[in-house]
Amino acid sequence: MTGDLVSRRDRNPETLFASALEGDRTALARLLSLIEQGGDAARTIGRLSYPRGGNSYTVGLTGAPGAGKSTLTSSIIGHLRSQQLEVAVLAIDPSSPFTGGAILGDRVRMQDHATDPGVFIRSMATRGHLGGLSLAAPEAIRLLDAIGRLWVLVETVGVGQVEVEIAGKADTTVVVVNPGWGDSVQANKAGLMEIADIFVINKADRKGVDETRRDLEQMLDLSDLPHEAWRPPIVPTIGSTGEGVPALWDVVKQHREFITTSGELDRRRRFRLREELREIVARRLEQRAREICTGERWDSLQDGVIGRTLDPWSAADEMLKAVGA
Repeated sequence: MTGDLVSRRDRNPETLFASALEGDRTALARLLSLIEQGGDAARTIGRLSYPRGGNSYTVGLTGAPGAGKSTLTSSIIGHLRSQQLEVAVLAIDPSSPFTGGAILGDRVRMQDHATDPGVFIRSMATRGHLGGLSLAAPEAIRLLDAIGRLWVLVETVGVGQVEVEIAGKADTTVVVVNPGWGDSVQANKAGLMEIADIFVINKADRKGVDETRRDLEQMLDLSDLPHEAWRPPIVPTIGSTGEGVPALWDVVKQHREFITTSGELDRRRRFRLREELREIVARRLEQRAREICTGERWDSLQDGVIGRTLDPWSAADEMLKAVGA
């Protein structure tokens, strides 16, 4: 069922969630908007989603801008749909002022799948959420999991800290580079080597594929991978034609099998949940700190610090007494 089952003005999380479970894409889009905004509604959605999760598998795709990630993602969608598999795509774009169905730049190519009921695409650019994208993204993924999407692709625009962190929180992380030494150097400097489970040399119809493969292999040789660990394969693709995409997806499934059998998948997911919990606590404490740093007592302590009658640490201790810290 893909029709609009809810009122256009309905923003009740429980109602929207029930409709999304029945296949209402509009309700799902509104739930994601509420997650982006944060607050009580987002927490309600989290409480509804969490017990129903744990079934989907997330694949992160990241790499330098211009590497062709969106075109490659579109080809992956086509490959999955050819196997009658449903998929959701969360496109992370921290710099975008747009939300909802905004598909920016090369992402317009993914619009070829926009009318397919087996595909759900969302561009996410969170600014108001407490903790930003690092907290909103896993909540969005859990929602997509809860409504039954067994495959979730998380595609990031660039290789900034936020994008790398989010892509690295996927079950399998695919790092996309192009032929040429420059991309390999950038991948190494950006910390992508540490999160990569699979390397893709996209636009493999260009010159320099063999050199890029050699450079990546040398970087992997110099890394501290344990002998029994998964060594990231290097897969050439041409995203615009889909060439190499079936082979890439075979490697994704091989990685899934490897980390499932070894217990690494459970370890990764437990680690991510612990880190998310820690970050939620930190953000809540940060918010509380901003709230208490007001009023006459705060002004008095500030004056003491500025007048050098009180040191900053002692002043902070006085303020923290208000929250029992």
